[in-house]
Amino acid sequence: MASKEKTAFFCKECGNESPKWFGKCPACGAWNSCVEEKVVTGKDSSSVKKTIGLEIEKAFPTPIKEITNAKEQRIVLPYEELNRVLGGGLVLGSLTLVGGEPGIGKSTLLLQTALQLSNKKVLYISGEESQTQIKMRADRIGIANPNCYILTETNTNELLKHFKAVQPDIVVIDSIQTLDSPYVDATAGSLSQIRETAAEMNKIAKSYQVPVFLIGHITKDGSIAGPKILEHIVDTVLQFEGDRHYGFRILRTIKNRFGSASELGIFEMQASGLREVTNPSEILLSQRDEEVSGIAIAATMEGQRPMLIETQALVSTAAYGTPQRSTTGFDTRRMNMLLAVLEKRAGFKLSMKDVFLNIAGGLHVEDPAIDMAVIAAVLSSNADIPISSRYSFAAEVGLSGEIRAVTRVDARIAEADKLGFEKIFISKYNAKGLDTRRFNIEIVPVATVYDLATELFG
Repeated sequence: MASKEKTAFFCKECGNESPKWFGKCPACGAWNSCVEEKVVTGKDSSSVKKTIGLEIEKAFPTPIKEITNAKEQRIVLPYEELNRVLGGGLVLGSLTLVGGEPGIGKSTLLLQTALQLSNKKVLYISGEESQTQIKMRADRIGIANPNCYILTETNTNELLKHFKAVQPDIVVIDSIQTLDSPYVDATAGSLSQIRETAAEMNKIAKSYQVPVFLIGHITKDGSIAGPKILEHIVDTVLQFEGDRHYGFRILRTIKNRFGSASELGIFEMQASGLREVTNPSEILLSQRDEEVSGIAIAATMEGQRPMLIETQALVSTAAYGTPQRSTTGFDTRRMNMLLAVLEKRAGFKLSMKDVFLNIAGGLHVEDPAIDMAVIAAVLSSNADIPISSRYSFAAEVGLSGEIRAVTRVDARIAEADKLGFEKIFISKYNAKGLDTRRFNIEIVPVATVYDLATELFG
């Protein structure tokens, strides 16, 4: 009689294992994260070592002063936007996870990158598409690269054989959820398989000093599918996002061990593939024939990059008694706070009016320097008086109605100056010590929300 198959319960967030079901994970405290899976059998602790076929050297404690500080070597990719979010290029031996919704363009981005690296040997491994499907996409993109090798395989042992035969400079795996390790008795895509295959790919990348891209699926709530430990294993996590109703795609850095974790790259989806947008300010600003109320331009920062974005507001009398508050691309709770400041500190009666706010271009902005532009757009729509499209704003608003200083105001001013704006409104605390002679734009310092309203509308 065959023995009963043993199972255990795992936490999707942290990978904690328990013999019994749990509602709240005892390790990380997450609720409803418990899933039942078969216990890994036939797996030796040296399975990763067997997979890559190397004897990994044992580690010994070393005094920190004896450790050499060598600068990491990077591969410069053909897309400047991709280099930016990676921290200046692709580090040798790094493991990079790219997540995003189905059809957003993850595979297209990495295939385009592989096809343009004619001086590097790239191994593109797909567990979701056939070689014919990938060739059709490459033909549509219109780039031919004899050094790009396509492989349709999911077994990690077979991958290693082909890896050793091809000896690539870069590896792309589409996707991590399709890989299958023979050392784990579980189906592909399960927590055990994702955890094991990611560890194997990490050892391969580190042992052979070959950078590896992993494409990852996401769940319905927008997080990367699989155990949270997957994001801890990799060196860099990139989120590829965008609105299907817009042509723009945003590549955002979530984690980066080799650079800033707040960088952002912008691409535009076209029939021939993705095109990088090197100057997003000109695209995110609407071209209007006439001035309309409720629009203000904010000078914001994404990582080290200054951008000017359009803030749109609509204020109208509440038609159903209870006023509505709705935002797109901005935190609704922060907008409610700003409306309360306007009513309490500046005397504008907005409690019985509907307020709708939209950040143009499908962006989601968290920079507090957009506060002043939000207030200006709301006041403009409420009074039905347009603000000049040549004005921009860069300041945070406090609960007492004061206009607070923001970081890197000189970069924001320089970006507005470069795009031909006439005025930029900043906090008077930012104006202290600022060399205004190197800018052609007029800099208007303001101290309170009331001062801002007076400057704009008299």
